[in-house]
Amino acid sequence: MTKTAQAYLMMKSLSVYRGILQRSVIKGYMKLLESIEAEPGVFLDAYGEFFSLLSQRGVSDRLAYAVTETALFDENSFSLAAAAGKTKSLPKNLTGAVSHDCEAIINLSRLTSEDIIGEYKYLSDISEIANALPRWKTGEAAQAFNTERIKLSELAKFYRKNGCGMFARYKAFVWRGGEICPVEHPDKIELSSFIGYERPRSKVIANTLAFLDGKACNNCLLYGDMGTGKSSTVKAVGNAFREKGLRVVEMPKERLSDFPLLVDKIAALPMKFIIFIDDLSFQSQDKSYTSLKAVLEGGLAARPDNALIYATSNRRHLIKESWADREADDIHRRDNMQETLSLSDRFGLSVCFGNPDKKEYLDIVFTLADKAKIKKDPEELSVLAERFALGRGGRSPRCAKQFIESLGGYDI
Repeated sequence: MTKTAQAYLMMKSLSVYRGILQRSVIKGYMKLLESIEAEPGVFLDAYGEFFSLLSQRGVSDRLAYAVTETALFDENSFSLAAAAGKTKSLPKNLTGAVSHDCEAIINLSRLTSEDIIGEYKYLSDISEIANALPRWKTGEAAQAFNTERIKLSELAKFYRKNGCGMFARYKAFVWRGGEICPVEHPDKIELSSFIGYERPRSKVIANTLAFLDGKACNNCLLYGDMGTGKSSTVKAVGNAFREKGLRVVEMPKERLSDFPLLVDKIAALPMKFIIFIDDLSFQSQDKSYTSLKAVLEGGLAARPDNALIYATSNRRHLIKESWADREADDIHRRDNMQETLSLSDRFGLSVCFGNPDKKEYLDIVFTLADKAKIKKDPEELSVLAERFALGRGGRSPRCAKQFIESLGGYDI
């Protein structure tokens, strides 16, 4: 049996990792192998299409990586069990099937352009064209597959550290159209990049670590003034603890009624999730806040054990309230007020991010200026920074950052 025929048949026999046959690179590769005995036009079309796909993906110089990474990011019975640290309980026939599948994937990844062209049935008819065909480079396989023989313990270690499926490939997600969709280019902000606000941020970090360690933890409301780093803190926490199995899924406020659907999709997954609701506030007559109340406490579709809700808001009590609301003709006015204010109380942890005073604001400005290597007289810098803040309605870390960035663009 030829190398290409053996590789093709082994891939057709995949069981646990059968899902990778639907991935674009693998589909293109299998189509090319199927054309080995087809007429020249079919073979050349499949070859050109496959090389074009590799070029578009930027992997024409590392085919082995392109093939094996599909397995690393596949969601199946083994990868789910490994991500949860439960591979020891798997039956031997399943782990044996995994070994067979991995051998097939590695075998496919090692085929070269010369192997494909050299074994084409009608090579003599297209010899001149074949000599001019572009060649890919095999390169090194992806992590855990870059070995002579696959070690399931190494593969399981990868899943345990990185998760599986799209949750291994991506770290940030958004709820859209009834599905969890990956964010291709998430904010890369790190906890080390923040200046000030150590105390409120440490509360969020401690709560997150308790969650990851399986200890008592709470849904968290980060509230306070604009530009103080509430949303950035949640993003940075997600980035910091990715390797501990944490993922962040942002849910738009207007889709809160979809929470039961989101719960169904993540409840059985071995990773842990922060469901992030940014810039949360409601009008007094907004019906959707009752959906969030049920989610936080008391609803049938409550959050699963592997999820916490982190919300940010400029309002401590989340609901825009007017004096007219308090003077409404409700017979039980106190009950009405309690109903309005009860939502924020259902967050077990509330952390305040207030605007800095003048000293704190200037400390942030001077630190950022030092990082940006801006050399100005401190007194002059202070005056300019205060003037900048006055023009934007007040001091904040965001204002300080914008001020420093403006110094690089024009004179103030």
